Amino acid sequence: MDNRGKYLQRPWLRFYTEGIPAETEIAERSIAEAFNEATEKWENRTALIFYGRKMSYGELREQVDRFATALHHLGLEKGDRIALHLLNSPQFVIAYFGAIKLGVIVTPISPAYISTEVKHQIEDSGAEVIVCQDILYGVIEETELKFKNVILANINDYLPPLAKFVGKSVLKAVYKKMETPSPEILVGEHFYQFRDLLKKYPPDPPQVQTNPREDLAVLPYTSGTTALPKGAMLTHHNLLASEYLLKEFFRMEEGKEVELAYLPFYFVGGLLIIMMRALLHGSTLVVFTTPDPDDILSAAEKYKATIFIGAPSMYEILRDYDKTDRVNWKRFKYILAGADALLEDTAKGWERRTGTKLYECWGMTETSGIGMFTPKGRVKVGSFGIPMSSCFAAIVDPDTDEFLPVGEIGELIFNGPGVMKGYWEAPEETKKVLTEIGGTTWLRTGDLVRMDEDGYFWFYDRKKDRIKYKGYRISAREIEEVIASHPQVKEVGVVGVPDPKVGEQIKAVVVTHSEARGKLSEEDIVKWCEERLAHYKIPKIIEFRGEIPKTDIGKVSRREIREE
Repeated sequence: MDNRGKYLQRPWLRFYTEGIPAETEIAERSIAEAFNEATEKWENRTALIFYGRKMSYGELREQVDRFATALHHLGLEKGDRIALHLLNSPQFVIAYFGAIKLGVIVTPISPAYISTEVKHQIEDSGAEVIVCQDILYGVIEETELKFKNVILANINDYLPPLAKFVGKSVLKAVYKKMETPSPEILVGEHFYQFRDLLKKYPPDPPQVQTNPREDLAVLPYTSGTTALPKGAMLTHHNLLASEYLLKEFFRMEEGKEVELAYLPFYFVGGLLIIMMRALLHGSTLVVFTTPDPDDILSAAEKYKATIFIGAPSMYEILRDYDKTDRVNWKRFKYILAGADALLEDTAKGWERRTGTKLYECWGMTETSGIGMFTPKGRVKVGSFGIPMSSCFAAIVDPDTDEFLPVGEIGELIFNGPGVMKGYWEAPEETKKVLTEIGGTTWLRTGDLVRMDEDGYFWFYDRKKDRIKYKGYRISAREIEEVIASHPQVKEVGVVGVPDPKVGEQIKAVVVTHSEARGKLSEEDIVKWCEERLAHYKIPKIIEFRGEIPKTDIGKVSRREIREE
């Protein structure tokens, strides 16, 4: 059998939990239909808990319908784009489902973006209406863009009375430069308060016909680490495929789970894998505006949470946090790590601390957030799992597109029902990533990966993060794994620094545990690496810092390290 055939044979199928099919049939329906069904079925069950404030599925449905009606009266129609510049909150959930009910395409924007980043996404997407956290409006004002309508949301509107002062102080701590704009700025013909729209309009939105395979539901933007961010066109069918596949692998009990939601909803993982999936399957979602460990641990015990999905950086924090043992982690049905590569040291440290395993998954904005998952009870530490139902994956040479033998490292290509239609108004960029190889259209992921004989996939690096040193191609992540395994190292980021003599020098930015600060030397790190790495992989530049640059979802930001 040739190399291509070994991947298409899908060796991973034998590790599926009993009852998971090789192919999953995706119903031809819209997100709005799925939401209506869920809110009717679990009308009296708690849908959201926001710092103690509870909202039932019935109440959520009514507010979603009121918001959809409001958007209709403001002139929005099917196919229009609406920007959500919101923190995790009930308003985000209401605005998201309300827009989709009207056939309006949602483009979520990171609350951490500066004005130039916000301006690019709004101009590129063509959004003429924005729902904005009032505390973030200053960034919108700096763009100098004109909107048909601006809808402002206040975090306090959904906080219980005793929590309102806490909410304000938390936001100021996280968004130090943000202040609620003065009232005169927010008065005008096209400015509206979120709460006022819900009071004014009835829960009676118009019916909108949807073609699930063609009509877009969401337009999330890529991270833009190497070029300007691009909008991934995700249809109703893409999103529901993501839900169906997760339902098969999660084996959650519908209408019974309690899930913790701190990953930002603007991010495709927080939006689709946590928020939307949970609410379409009757879970109670405990929503956090900021990733505070104390809040997360307290809520985990108070509400008897059963599912937690977090970024590896959160598990690194909790692994060493003095209050982590207050939670009975063995009660959880799933503790899932996503949004970034999980270091083996973090996974093993977590298991030692809690007695539970971290399950990994893999997905991209372009795959509706998911594509691979670790089967229940079959964790391989260091692997992010196997392709889910109806999905195919393979490894090719990134330069020649030749299928590589099992076990060799190359570029991961992927095919599945969650793969986007393409990039928004960027046909040339779309052609670069949606490519026909061997008679099949594959998504080029840019991830350097290998597949073992069992069909498990192992991440090595992003293609763009490979370090070029004297003709060698070096994995930054491999070096990070080694340095992170040092008992006195808390975090590390590795990048290539341009050097005309050798191409790139290897630079490591290291954060030590507090008790090791000032005690661990550059020579100590070099010696540790020399015992575990080939000579050409030893970092030549080592910098100790108190903290490491990260994205707003907790990934180490190699781009920021390089730019510095």
